[in-house]
Amino acid sequence: MTDQQKAELAALAAMSDDEIDTSDIPEVPIDWSKARRGVFYRLTKQQITLDLDADIIAWFKSNAKTDIDCQTGINQVLREHVRREKARIAASS
Repeated sequence: MTDQQKAELAALAAMSDDEIDTSDIPEVPIDWSKARRGVFYRLTKQQITLDLDADIIAWFKSNAKTDIDCQTGINQVLREHVRREKARIAASS
C-alpha cells in the first residue's frame, strides 16, 4: 500500500460515519437466505470421550434439535468460558 493510500485510509478512519459521503454507492439489499456457515473456514475438531453429569447432558439435549446441535451448544459454552478466563487472566496480569 502506498503512503498516499495509507493517508487516505487514516483520514477516513478518523471521520465519523455521518461525515463520509456514500451518495455515489447504490443501495443494494443483501439476500442472506442462501448463506451458509463454515464454507470457507472450519475449526479443526478433535474427537474425545468425555464423561459429563447426566443432568448437564439432559439439559443440552432438551435445548437442541439434534445431537450435533447438542455438541455444538456444549462447545459454545466451553469456548465462551475459555474466552472469559483468558480475558480475566490478561486483566490481572
